[in-house]
Order: sequence, then C-alpha cells, then structure tokens
Amino acid sequence: MSQVKGLCVMDVDGTLILEEVIDLLGREAGREEEISQITSRAMQGELDFESSLRKRVSFLEGLSISVFDTVFNSIHLSPNAQKFISILQKNGILVGLVSGGFTQIVERLAKSLGITYFSANQLEIKDCLLTGKLVGQIISPEIKQATLEQWRKELRLSKKRTIAIGDGANDLLMLQSAGIGIAFCAKEVLKKEIPYYVDKRDFLEVLPLINFLE
Repeated sequence: MSQVKGLCVMDVDGTLILEEVIDLLGREAGREEEISQITSRAMQGELDFESSLRKRVSFLEGLSISVFDTVFNSIHLSPNAQKFISILQKNGILVGLVSGGFTQIVERLAKSLGITYFSANQLEIKDCLLTGKLVGQIISPEIKQATLEQWRKELRLSKKRTIAIGDGANDLLMLQSAGIGIAFCAKEVLKKEIPYYVDKRDFLEVLPLINFLE
C-alpha cells in the first residue's frame, strides 16, 4: 500500500464474524451453555470484561490445540465483510483487528484477509493442551481504545481519519475515541452511546457512513 489515508479498526467476534469464538471453544469443551451465558452478559455490559473472560477461559482447560482448526473452519464472515475490507484497502485505508478473542484464531483470520495489524488475547498452552489460563496483556475495553490510538499515531493520522466498528459493551471506548465510531448489529448498551449504527448485517451498509472514501 502506498500512502495510508485512514485507519479502520474492527472488533472480530459478533462483528467481523458471526460467531463468538469463546462460545465455539466452549462447545468443544462441553461447556457451551455456561460460557455463552457469561459472554452474553459481558457483551451487554453487565459483567466486568476481564474477570468474565478469565472465568470463561477456565472452562477450556484440557482442550487440545487441534481445537483451533475445528473452530477456525466453523466461523463465518459477516456478509460482504471481505468486500468491505478490500474497498477500504484499495482506498488507502489500513484495516486492523482488535479482539477480546484469541490470537490463535485472529491471526489466521487476519492473514486470510490481507490484514497485518491485529491484537488479541493469548491462550496459555502447555504440552499441546490449553491450560484454562491467559498469558500476557488482556485486551480490555481500555486496551482496545489504546491500541486504536497507538496505531493511529504510528500511521501519523488525525483522529478524523479513524474508523472503529464493534458490537459489544467492550467496544464502547474504542468507538468513542475514533473519528467515526460505528455500532454494527450492536447491543443496546452500545447504540445508546454511539450516534452511528447499522442494524442490517451487511458491511456494504457501513460504507456510506465513512466520509473520506474516494
């Protein structure tokens, strides 16, 4: 890409893809119901993100790393997400992914879409098994916001040249700090705070909201 004219930072689970990866991992562990209930409450803003994430991850202890292949093969992009990303990239807008999900899935997803900027949580693995713990920095709502700011500064872009797209309570700070924050098929807690939202799950509906496309 030649000169970068803008930055679009996207949430992954429930936004870029239809599924919540933690719930799919939970299914493989036989704990889908407990995990999905916690996920739903966390995304509505009813639970602290970090503690609820650690609780959900604890249910995954003992899963083999082969689970990542199974889960990656069962996720689906939101309609026209790939086309949307291609249009942005052709217009000089760099796309980055910031996810409360997991590097083992997000990295593969990013590579498949030609995306080099991504950040996600890291599941701890020992002897090819998940330990039920996380390692490194947790991608909290504050870290999502800080990541957007960090990338924006690295690219030497003004705030008005940034877009953030998300669906859950943990995306609120990131959306508020972007020039254009878009709540995509979002929880009510997010739509109450964010003026731009798209309720139809089609990424081409997002394009008219971006005011600096060629």
